Amino acid sequence: MPSLFRRKPTAVVEETVTEPEPGAESVEARRRGYTPGKGRETPKRPGANLRRPVSSAPVSKEEAKARRRAARAEAAAEFRREGGPRDRGPERRLARDVVDSRRTVGTWFFGGALVVLVGSGPTMPPTIRLASNILWVTLALGVVVDSLLISRKIKRLVRERFPKSQEKLGSLYFYAIMRSIAFRRMRTPVPQVKIGDPI
Repeated sequence: MPSLFRRKPTAVVEETVTEPEPGAESVEARRRGYTPGKGRETPKRPGANLRRPVSSAPVSKEEAKARRRAARAEAAAEFRREGGPRDRGPERRLARDVVDSRRTVGTWFFGGALVVLVGSGPTMPPTIRLASNILWVTLALGVVVDSLLISRKIKRLVRERFPKSQEKLGSLYFYAIMRSIAFRRMRTPVPQVKIGDPI
């Protein structure tokens, strides 16, 4: 009776070793992702020679807040100097210079409106209320006349200096009038000419 614990003879199988084609090993190694043996060329990975950018991550939350504040301040300063997309173009620059080279009634409009608001209260005497109403009408007429003069000058200068301009004059007028009623120190971009300078 044959023993159940006897080892079976091991069959020796002869394997045929084939020499790989030149370059095939490196392709296979690159595909499998391992490094070949000693004395063989290590395949290069794609992008291995590219250096990773060094991250400049903030060290702490305080530093991150400081960087954000600095970035906001820089963006605000740049916007104050150069303005936004609506301020681009030589025609817009000309309209700004026309407004900035003169004193405008619009700069007094909001201050006068505050005085009118206080002076026209129901507790005020009739004389003060009458004066407030007259001041309000005077300011309104002054802004209208000043706006017409500014628009007229802009129209003349644009036709002289930019005869082929595609900018709409109505848009330029509105742009200049809105700038004329703002305080000079609050105008954006900042004025590039002084009051009285020739344009």
